Amino acid sequence: MAIVPTPPPIAARSAGEEAAHNGAARAEPVAPPADTMSGWGNSAPLALLAFGVPTFMLSMVNANAISKGVEPVVFGVALMCGGITALIAGIIQLRTGKTFTGVLFCGFGAFWLSLFAIAQWFLKSVPPTQVGHALGLFLYAFGIFLAVMFAASFRTNVVVVVTLALIGIAVFLLGAGNYGAHVTLVHWGGYLGLAASACIFYLALAELCEISYQRPVLPLGSLAH
Repeated sequence: MAIVPTPPPIAARSAGEEAAHNGAARAEPVAPPADTMSGWGNSAPLALLAFGVPTFMLSMVNANAISKGVEPVVFGVALMCGGITALIAGIIQLRTGKTFTGVLFCGFGAFWLSLFAIAQWFLKSVPPTQVGHALGLFLYAFGIFLAVMFAASFRTNVVVVVTLALIGIAVFLLGAGNYGAHVTLVHWGGYLGLAASACIFYLALAELCEISYQRPVLPLGSLAH
């Protein structure tokens, strides 16, 4: 029968060594959360609301639920709320080490700033027969950005994935509708935009409730493993 050798006994520490060891263990600091260390709060709810408000407004116009004549107000909100505010909130996300949301929110901010600049300054230089093509090209390009973010979102939660899918499909429908002057596609893009804005507001509410109550309140369906 094989005999498992008994390991040699561990040498006992002296009283002084034991006291020094325990003192070092007690003195070792516990690292606070990353956001606390950086001094920055969670800017995700701000970015979500800043993106959701102009998305809802423009989607109401695209869905033909409200007159197209209100677009100047929509673009004003897009500049200050969807553009500048979302961009700042995205930079804060990057500052606190949240790369995915930082890229997402900065991209949304850049989208609204670009849309404002195109509508206010640059579109008038495009030949009238090419305006739809110009807007379609812009929307297709941003749709590619959304496709990239959608592919990277499967470690977040179900609501984020569904929201990006809705926004992506809506943007491609709007791109096709503007490029080919298909009013029905623009309307469907507006309907999906309204559904996406509802998801965005839900995400913002879930984030704010979790921050306020220090626990998850609204289900999001986490996909992280």
